[in-house]
Amino acid sequence: MVKNLSFYKLVAVGCAVYILYSLASNYMIDPGAETFLSRKTDLTRELQTSAWLTVLYVHIAFACIAMASGLLNFRANSHAKSPRFHRLNGYVYVSSVLLVVLTSGYMAPYATGGKMSSMGFNLLNLIWLAVTTTAIVHIRKKRVLQHRRWMIRSYAFCFTNLLIHLFTFILHKMIGITYATSYTIGLYGAIVCILAVPELSLRIGKKPI
Repeated sequence: MVKNLSFYKLVAVGCAVYILYSLASNYMIDPGAETFLSRKTDLTRELQTSAWLTVLYVHIAFACIAMASGLLNFRANSHAKSPRFHRLNGYVYVSSVLLVVLTSGYMAPYATGGKMSSMGFNLLNLIWLAVTTTAIVHIRKKRVLQHRRWMIRSYAFCFTNLLIHLFTFILHKMIGITYATSYTIGLYGAIVCILAVPELSLRIGKKPI
């Protein structure tokens, strides 16, 4: 129990740091996303910068909310201790996931890396919706254990952006692959990790959170 609690605290600190970094980076340091936009080359359709930025701000805000609300519901025995809060917070998580997916769908055609990246984001969005919907179905049928397992799978998608940029940094900065190619590889690498890590953890009987 202490070991699990310590791991939860470690994840909580990591999430808090990442959320603060994301908010500061996108709303204060580079609110116009000039650095990221400069990486977008050979777009097949015209990018309406103002509309794209608005969607990006909504996307980031709700991605952070999803990460925070999901983490809160993974607290030890949160469902038993505060069932009403757990339920309401679950609605916040699901609503945030839906908004993240919708905004991601809008931005997918303009993804760095072109068509391959666009396809990857659309695939990721569909899987995240399917996994989260499965978790909802299970809890509505009072299958608490199955619900928790599918929520673990769903929550892993909150780390998509972190993993993409980590892989991109390694491939671009450390290995020297072009940024666009690194980003595309990073996206598919993130999808593999998001699907594999929770599954492996659940199969060996250890909960990630």
